[in-house]
Amino acid sequence: MIHTLTLLLQNEAGALVRVAGLFSARGHNIETLHVAPIDDGSVSRLVITVHGDQARLVQILNQLRKLVDVLEVEHTTVADVGNAA
Repeated sequence: MIHTLTLLLQNEAGALVRVAGLFSARGHNIETLHVAPIDDGSVSRLVITVHGDQARLVQILNQLRKLVDVLEVEHTTVADVGNAA
């Protein structure tokens, strides 16, 4: 299954590297990554898609919420790859 995650991240040096490192250290692959600043530029919105089962998703969400620079994490969609158009 493909999971889409939306994060609000403080726009600090190294914050994106810490998020990417979290995925890498646990053997997860980021399928897509979109990043753009919002509001006054002190916060960025990240949209990440990752492939995995429910257990993997729960692990990723829990770990992301522990990162200091992450302000908010939301699991926005789930799509079954076999039924994707």
